[in-house]
Order: sequence, then structure tokens, then C-alpha cells
Amino acid sequence: MTTYHPPRPWIASYAEGVPADLEPVTGSLVDIVEASARDYPEAPALQFFGRTTSYRSLSEQIDRAAAGLRAQGVRAGDRVAIVLPNCPQHIVAFYAILRLGAVVVEHNPLYTPRELRKQFEDHGARHAIVWTKVVRTVQEFPADLAVASLISVDVTKAMPLTTRAALRLPLAKARQARQALHERVSGTLPWEDLVGSAPLPATHPRPATDDLALIQYTSGTTGTPKGASLTHRNLLSNAAQARAWVPSIVRGDGCVVYAVLPMFHAYGLTLCLTFAMSMGARLVLFPRFDPDMVLEVTKKHPATFLPLVPPIADRLLKAAREKGVSLAGTRIAISGAMALPHELVVPFEEASGGYLVEGYGLSECSPVLMANPVADNRVPGSVGLPLPGTECRVVDPDEPTRDVAPGEPGELLVRGPQVFGGYFGKPEETADVFVDGWFRTGDIVTIDDAGFVRIVDRIKELIITGGFNVAPTEVENVLRQHPQVEDVAVVGLPNERSGEEVVAAIVVSPGDDIDVEAVRSYARGILTAYKVPRRIFVVDELPKSLIGKVLRRQVRERLLALTHVS
Repeated sequence: MTTYHPPRPWIASYAEGVPADLEPVTGSLVDIVEASARDYPEAPALQFFGRTTSYRSLSEQIDRAAAGLRAQGVRAGDRVAIVLPNCPQHIVAFYAILRLGAVVVEHNPLYTPRELRKQFEDHGARHAIVWTKVVRTVQEFPADLAVASLISVDVTKAMPLTTRAALRLPLAKARQARQALHERVSGTLPWEDLVGSAPLPATHPRPATDDLALIQYTSGTTGTPKGASLTHRNLLSNAAQARAWVPSIVRGDGCVVYAVLPMFHAYGLTLCLTFAMSMGARLVLFPRFDPDMVLEVTKKHPATFLPLVPPIADRLLKAAREKGVSLAGTRIAISGAMALPHELVVPFEEASGGYLVEGYGLSECSPVLMANPVADNRVPGSVGLPLPGTECRVVDPDEPTRDVAPGEPGELLVRGPQVFGGYFGKPEETADVFVDGWFRTGDIVTIDDAGFVRIVDRIKELIITGGFNVAPTEVENVLRQHPQVEDVAVVGLPNERSGEEVVAAIVVSPGDDIDVEAVRSYARGILTAYKVPRRIFVVDELPKSLIGKVLRRQVRERLLALTHVS
């Protein structure tokens, strides 16, 4: 049977120096840190509140952490949960787990206990490396979810001594910062004890290219957790594609990458963690996005490569203007997760002297599939061109084996080395998203003659707010538990700052008065903050299909009309 290869008109639009295809990757993710440690041993690999870690030291810490994890019983193929903010320990833990041939499972450390528990129920990891502020949540899991080893990480231990001393000052601001970053815990193995082990023997077996490396959770179309199973090949390929896309950035040539995006998110993980390490870059870690902190670093080490989302670009630009700090030297900023407004691109590029371009991806694709060229032919309003080695088709969503006419809208199907093989432990859901080896993205797109892709609609009804996916079903299930809510529909409405905001339309039980703020407060006790509806509208009824399914599209249209948003 002959494999179908559709035409690739986008290659002619690639920036100078970007290849059409890449050689298949070999080895594993572990190799990229070791290569940088070999080639640039004294170069700064990590910077955290001003404290730097060389590539030599990073590699040694990874070996010691791997040995410590092995002593805790971690073996090849085991799943190990990471529940950490951006910090040096996160990078060490990530690569130490992989060095043993084990599998990383990333989690949002700000998840509520219920959300975190659902993911642990799904992947069943018996080992966890957890931020001190989250330890108690994991310790309170039921007995059937109890982990065999629980390693606690105090992120402040990675800070310079002067910063740690400042956190101990009896000042309100210092106290707030201390509480935000640290919490006393007991009944765990401290991270410092884990990395006090002797280095892992060099002869210890290494992972293979097609071994499972990461389980990355994605909301999908329902509130049920789905972990995208990504191999070393998937993630190595995406890092290689990112390098190929920016040929002007030379490996080991003083590249600086800002990790302002959370590394538990697929976007932040690939572009801030694997890409940066493969470049021998200085990775500047921010536990959360703080414009003032970013601008302080910019004064001395401007970002060569800055992955972000539009709200971050907007806040950074405004803060730079207010404080009189120049963004000059920020060479390439790549925006994802939501539409990039052109009215933000122009002033940002004027301020930085570099490029701000839009890209597109999904967790199932490691995650980057497309990006605008880092060149003057970029097309605002599009998500750019498929990366080298990436194939795309546009098909009839109701008949996904049939391509639509060129230029016509249809569902985007993709194939490439960065595309996952399936959802962890969910063969039926996996079968649903593949057609003859092509992954169904669920997005409706058009591709023009030059190969630029535009997203025009979503089959999936995910809400993308601030760069995070929110499944309406998950939020609806929570709101339905409120005793006064009879029915509910959750949709996304446009928001200038976050792309979309979560909005709920509720039907109240007959004869009841309801306090919508009380409903929001109820939701906050169960959901992460970004999933809680920003606004709640009380309606008499919800539009439904003949089979009783709520028609979210109609709900959205009615709320748009109600709020006079066009």
C-alpha cells in the first residue's frame, strides 16, 4: 500500500536556511544535556533569581538525582510524577527520571486536590517529586493512590543566599513571598538528600529513542483526564524542528531563553526545557510571570528566544514603557495558545527590534506543529507554516478521508515525527483521533496558496484562556453539583487580555433565588482559578437539540448578543 503524501506548498515560504525535512533523530533526551555539558561545561545552563548553574554542574546533579531515584526503587518504564513550578530542581528531576528509562508525568502544581487526584488515578505513578506546598495534598490521597516514595522540593533552596535571607526578613512582602514559595512538610524525602547520592554509574542502561518519555495531560473535549504519551523521538524531533526554524540562533553562542511559561505545560516544556538545553542556552527560570522580574533580567541578559502568550507580551510591553526599560535585544518572541493581535505585534517589534511571531500546536504533537517564519514574509492573523518534516491535510470533518478543495475550510489533519502515538491507557479515545495514520486536530482551517494556515473554527469546544485549555464539560459538571443550579452551559467569550474568558449560563431551580458570586465561590473550591467562570448569567432555559443536548454554539451567540460583543 502506497503512503499518501499531499503537496507541501509551504516549503517555498520558509525563511532562508530552514530545511524542508530533517534527518530522523537518534538517542534520547538525556543526550542533549550531556552534549551541552561536554561542549560547554562552564557555560551557564540555568539562572534562578540570579544564581547560575553550569552545564557541568547540571549534568552532575542529574546523575546524582538519578542514582537517588534508583535507590528509591524507580526502574525503567516506571511513571514518576513531577508537581513543581519552574525551578532548577524541575529540570534536574525531569532528566534524572529519563536517565533511568522511567517516564515523566507533568502536573500543574496549582491544581486543586480533586484535579490532581484525578490525574494520579489515571496514570497510577508510585513515585512523586513534589513542591513542598503540594505535599500535603498528595499525602492525603486515599490508600490505593499512596505513592511508594514522595520527594519534597523547597524551591527556595535553589535561590542565592541573599535572596533566601531576604525572604526571612520580618516584612509583610517577604512573608507573602515566603508563603507563596515554601511550606514546612514532614514524612517525605527532602530533595537535598536525594541528590546527595553518589552519581549513577555510566554503565547504567539508557533509554531508547522510541521509549515512552512523557505523559502530558490535555483537556481534550471532555473533563476526563487524557494523558498524551510522548516518546523520546517525539520530543527530540520537536526540539530539532524548533532549532531548524531559527537558523539565526547558533548553538552555544550565548543564547538566552526565558522560561516565563510553566514547564508543566507542553508549550513551556518543549521550548523552554528541551529546546534550550539542546542549544546550550542560558535558561532563565521564573516560577511565575512577573514583569518586573523579567525586566530586571532583560537589562543584563536580553532574551534571544522568548516563548510567550499574548497577555504576557502585552503586560511586558506595558511594564517596559512604564519603567523606562528597553526591550532591545529580544531577538525572537514566539506566541502560541491563542490568537496574536496584530496591534500588539507592531509596538512589541518596535520596542524589541526583533520578531514577534505566532505559532500553533497541541499537547499531542509535542506540541509545536506550525509557526510563522522569522522573516519579513510572516503573515499576521495566520498560525504560520508547518514545521520541517510535518505533513498536513485539510479534510471534510464528516468524511475525514476526503480532502477539501484547495483554499476551502476543513479539519486539519497532521502527520510527523512529533505526533504522539496515543493516549495513555485509552485505546478507544486514541482510535477516535486517528484516520489512516493522520491525527485529527479538531480545528477547522484554511491553507492559502503560499501554505499559510489560518484557524477559522474549532470542532472541539475547548475554551483557551490565558494559554490554558478549559474543557466546558468539566466546569459544567462542577456547577451542576451546586444545589440551586438545575442546568448549565459553559462557553468561551472573547477577552482582550486572555483570548477567551470562561462564562457560564445557568438555569436556576424553580422558586430559588441565587447569588452568582456564591456559585463562583463554590466553583473556586473545586476548580483551578483559570477554570472558574469569570461571569455567570442566569437564563430561563438553554437551547437544546432534539435529543436534549445543550447547543453551546447557540448559547455563545446569545451571550455575545447579550453582552454586545461582536
